[in-house]
Amino acid sequence: MKQKVLVTGGTGYIGSHTIIDLLENGYEVVCADNGINSDTSSLDAIRILTGVDVPYFHIDLCDLKATETIFVQHPDITGIIHFAALKAVGESVEKPILYFRNNLESLINILDMSIKYEVKAFIFSSSCTVYGDVTTSPVDEKTPLQEAASPYGRTKQIGEKIITDSIKNSQVKSILLRYFNPAGAHPSGLLGESPVNPPQNLVPVITETAIGRRASMTVFGTDYPTRDGSCIRDYIHVVDLAKAHTLGLKYIFHDKQESPVDIYNVGIGNGLTVLEIIDAFEKVTGEKLSYQKGPRRPGDVMAIYSDYSKAAANLGWKPSLDVEDIMKTAWVWEKRRSQK
Repeated sequence: MKQKVLVTGGTGYIGSHTIIDLLENGYEVVCADNGINSDTSSLDAIRILTGVDVPYFHIDLCDLKATETIFVQHPDITGIIHFAALKAVGESVEKPILYFRNNLESLINILDMSIKYEVKAFIFSSSCTVYGDVTTSPVDEKTPLQEAASPYGRTKQIGEKIITDSIKNSQVKSILLRYFNPAGAHPSGLLGESPVNPPQNLVPVITETAIGRRASMTVFGTDYPTRDGSCIRDYIHVVDLAKAHTLGLKYIFHDKQESPVDIYNVGIGNGLTVLEIIDAFEKVTGEKLSYQKGPRRPGDVMAIYSDYSKAAANLGWKPSLDVEDIMKTAWVWEKRRSQK
């Protein structure tokens, strides 16, 4: 019998790619999203790519009664992958209450239902922002957490604690995936990053500038003590990232996880500066990018990249795509969506 998995935030960027990976690996999927920063066009792409019409609940998980309707209609859900959250670092600095209310209340509600309906596996979309402003990289799962650099990062730190405390005496087992900077698009060109609101992540800002949606872009901070003065980040292809969620579920479903909660880094394992990412885009596409250098942005850390050896050892996960693949697929996607 197929395991049934609820994907919250499933019409979003990472959620939609993960739904494809789940379907390709034999899982049955239910999707929930409030559409605040995505739309159902991703479900159309999923239907084209997999032939599956995924059941969709247009609800806000901050509404407990509405959240329970999913489980009333699908009481056989055995796994949950929880993506649903606001995720813009800069916006969280400007609107901290919005981020605390949305990200934490929705998490509490979905955990409440997980315990009540005896869900076995709960995969949480955490973030490298939980490490705060680290002094050295790579970071591994034992790296001490520093003060969060933004309210967004704080919601992930608090979220991890809420999960750990909430499932301690339940049947639920959880994996917290701390991922780095998701980027790129599905190789088909049918699915990619398409936020309703203007993106703040670097790669879609680059592709939108190159296609002419933006007149130019700003590199925030060129006076960091890095090799070229710009921030260093770890960019992971969204297709590789999606696989980590499926492998996490499989690990719990096959009773391999002994502790109630386990943590894994998911990144490519090395750091690239913002200017190096721009250079990679120009090299792969042949497009010259219009950008200017600006001041540092509140909430940004100087440098962080991952040690993912634990995920490789336990989950059998490792990245298969690199920064050039990220840029190629992101550019194909940008050109396609600009023709709509």
